Amino acid sequence: MRLKELEGYLQQVDGFENPKVDLEQYPTTPHIAAHMLYTMDTSFGDIEGKLVGDLGCGCGVLSIGSCILGSAMTIGFDIDSDALEIASRNCVEFESDNFELVQCDVQHILPCHKWKKKFDTIVMNPPFGTKNNKGIDLEFLQLAIAMANTSVYSLHKTATREHIKKKAIEWGVKLDVLAELRFDLAASYKFHKRKTVDIAVDFIRIDCSATSSAHGPSNSH
Repeated sequence: MRLKELEGYLQQVDGFENPKVDLEQYPTTPHIAAHMLYTMDTSFGDIEGKLVGDLGCGCGVLSIGSCILGSAMTIGFDIDSDALEIASRNCVEFESDNFELVQCDVQHILPCHKWKKKFDTIVMNPPFGTKNNKGIDLEFLQLAIAMANTSVYSLHKTATREHIKKKAIEWGVKLDVLAELRFDLAASYKFHKRKTVDIAVDFIRIDCSATSSAHGPSNSH
């Protein structure tokens, strides 16, 4: 499948109806989602035929995209029932029979949880922790590493790049910045003063193949 074709499909995925600021519900645009997934599949072979997890899946754009690209199964995790209801509708619309949804607080998936090291690939656009949840981006990232056998793909503010690189070294994983993107954040909440804000965001890949099954998230940031 060509990149433009994938992006065209993802433009049909319904987004948040009433985004929740406390959950930092900002949609992954079809353009960014398509480029992420296309790179994962064509450059690294990390989607087709793989078990894919999507942490904080929201309305499911990354999950739907991975299904379109032929994942063996994609499982989306999110705490918000409203977002999961939209994701479920999207799943029906795209006739995705290899897509499942799990409602849970991602922060409460423990290292001993049944999902530990169960996925080939984890993809996510986690909260950046810019409002009330400082450090939640690292919690998502370390949990993703604990759940993935092969690789983790994620978006993080470029301003945090050096800090995240240091944490990756501590965790014993290899991190590569695949691209620096401009995240065009549309005004979604009343406190937004401008119609759009450009945020520099890193698209990263973490190689989890060298981590042991004993490796799991901790509370150290």
